[in-house]
Amino acid sequence: MFLKIRNKVEKELEVFLSGLDKDYRLNSISPLLFKSIKEFASRKGKRIRPTLFIIGYLGYALKPAANLYRSAASLELLHDFLLVHDDIIDKSDSRRGKPAMHVLLNKCLRKSRNIKFSGTDLAIVAGDVIFAMALHAFLSVKVNAQRKESAFKKLIEAALYTGSGEFIELVLNLKPIERITKEDIYKIYDLKTANYTFSTPLVMGAALAGADVRELKRLHNYGIYLGRAFQIHDDILGIFGSPRETGKPNLTDLQEAKKTLLIWRAHQESCGRIKQVIKKILAKEKVNAGDLAIMRKIIRDSGSLACAKKEIAALAAKAGASLAASRINLKYKKPLRKYTESVLGL
Repeated sequence: MFLKIRNKVEKELEVFLSGLDKDYRLNSISPLLFKSIKEFASRKGKRIRPTLFIIGYLGYALKPAANLYRSAASLELLHDFLLVHDDIIDKSDSRRGKPAMHVLLNKCLRKSRNIKFSGTDLAIVAGDVIFAMALHAFLSVKVNAQRKESAFKKLIEAALYTGSGEFIELVLNLKPIERITKEDIYKIYDLKTANYTFSTPLVMGAALAGADVRELKRLHNYGIYLGRAFQIHDDILGIFGSPRETGKPNLTDLQEAKKTLLIWRAHQESCGRIKQVIKKILAKEKVNAGDLAIMRKIIRDSGSLACAKKEIAALAAKAGASLAASRINLKYKKPLRKYTESVLGL
């Protein structure tokens, strides 16, 4: 079922991107902007957010609304907008196996002389244009105006909360790890991952279909618990997984000095000497494979890895209970249950 919905989302996204010039005169405005956005947004992805949005809607509606899949594409466009900016912040050169947007645009400017802007500047603006497209695409769906407004507000909140999560994560890096709390880390997980990837798409779809407040709360809780578990699982892969599995170098989290739950707990449970080793690695300008090996050993020896796996299982159980309590159509409840297990590697 997930694959079938995802394939429909993919086709709708292709249709949307093929009409960029017709709908927005984008090629007429700037061939470079048109080409860059179309290429970036066409890259293969998991399409998790639009797929969950469709499931949230169909779980409470008798049939798809007109232009439902065009509205679903808005969530993928929102994701693209955030990825463009995220790659700039993280100084990442690649995205989905190809050059990041700012890298692409920097290449286009290589032959230019005496310019006072960069490809990074252009990428920021391109991201903003994609965000505007996302908002416009969502309004395509033909449903009750009040329901549409409710779901539209949640789309805007997704952008607001994700941006806020990115902001506080960066600011949190100013704090030494001993002054960071578990609550600080979960706040970032909730804002950057749980709300944006799982909770909001499901709740948006259900709100659009007319689900009541109690149902929206159950779906929200399901998404938050799943999102937290997913992020912890992702943190583990970031340190212990292979680049082939994660799609990124496994030095990335250390290089960015991310205060993940995995590293935070390892610091909490270690002696003074090991605490200093952790802080030294996080403070390094350039980490290496040796640093990764040391951090892996510390995480294992401190019990942080085992504890993280237990936390994933506990959060997955809470997500399952919230889903079980919901009245979403059984046709979609069962696939969601299997989906929970698959994304967490259970």
